Amino acid sequence: MKRYGMVVRVKPEKINECRRLHAAVWPKVLDMIKECNIRNYSIYHWDDLLFSYFEYIGEDFDADIRRMASDPTTQQWWSVCTPCFAPADPREGKAWWKEMEEIFHLD
Repeated sequence: MKRYGMVVRVKPEKINECRRLHAAVWPKVLDMIKECNIRNYSIYHWDDLLFSYFEYIGEDFDADIRRMASDPTTQQWWSVCTPCFAPADPREGKAWWKEMEEIFHLD
């Protein structure tokens, strides 16, 4: 199992939309997340940031993420969520989740 922390900026005018969407995530999207070996998934909000935490229990993260990205329902979900986001790192120019380095963990 590997833990992941990721961050993305949320547009201030879109935080209520982001909350509304995540209060009722589509069941097929949730199923795909589970099928791609992601567990214990949470998203937190502070200021203009969203922080996500999840645990990956599979053997090939890149393959599972490609599988998720190729799913039509997930693509549709991302198309309604992505307009809420701004780049975590403006130098990169894309509004998507940026992986963070874990520097401490205690079980």
